[in-house]
Amino acid sequence: MADDNQGDVRLALEALKGAKVKNNIHVVEDGMEALAFLRKEGKYAKVPRPDIFLLDLNMPKKDGREVLAEIKADPELKSIPVVILTVSQAEEDILKSYNLHANCYISKPVDLDQFIKIVKSLEDFWFTIVKLPPHE
Repeated sequence: MADDNQGDVRLALEALKGAKVKNNIHVVEDGMEALAFLRKEGKYAKVPRPDIFLLDLNMPKKDGREVLAEIKADPELKSIPVVILTVSQAEEDILKSYNLHANCYISKPVDLDQFIKIVKSLEDFWFTIVKLPPHE
């Protein structure tokens, strides 16, 4: 998960805590770290490849749009499903994200219960229903 909002990160981790599927969740706080994590650079050399990647659009150093473009342009990373999870409801952001090959786009609700419900439904969908690509 790449998100610089600690409150949202805490909520997402809490929502996934009682999960049916055993999740290994890693969090980075900016776009540069996100790409280093995915490319297994530096301190991230031994991290596992993520099954899915939750990406906020508005982050420091490199925003989520730039990160998404780099992920989907990289032959080693492009098969990782990227879920945009952001506060933006702007049509421009939604369209640009899908044009950059985001796998889905979700606007973060401001209501706590709704946020938890969305994170749990993401987990149900991506880890119960969807057949994910094998790790190379």
